[in-house]
Amino acid sequence: MAATESSTYEGFTAEERAAMKDHAQEQKKAARAGSKADKAAEAARDVVAKIAEMQDSDRVMAERVHAVITANAPALAPKLWYGMPAYALDGKVVCHFQPAEKFKTRYATLGFSDLATLDEGSMWAVAFALTELTPEVEARIAELVKKAVS
Repeated sequence: MAATESSTYEGFTAEERAAMKDHAQEQKKAARAGSKADKAAEAARDVVAKIAEMQDSDRVMAERVHAVITANAPALAPKLWYGMPAYALDGKVVCHFQPAEKFKTRYATLGFSDLATLDEGSMWAVAFALTELTPEVEARIAELVKKAVS
């Protein structure tokens, strides 16, 4: 894309730079020596701690999303991904929760990677806006994560 006089590249936002720093720290932490079980337990604790740091509305949603995912897709292991709670299969992220505050958006997001088997014909959603977790929304998340790992 050619640059124009009216458009200038200003680089990454502060939030994007912070996410990249989080990811670099996560990679360093994962490379440290230790048993696979110890690393998994530490990763799960890190996710719970990150959720506890969130602002009220994001924290409440993240706690429920975490509970729904861990209950309905036990094959997915909690881990941090760019400073966000994520759930991985064999070390590869399948889905993640992005709090609204992370990038100053108006809603939190539940996103799925291409590893999630959510395929429906020629087009399907891989990210879902979350404004409230009702029993119906929790049931839909449960369906999605079960399908994602099937």
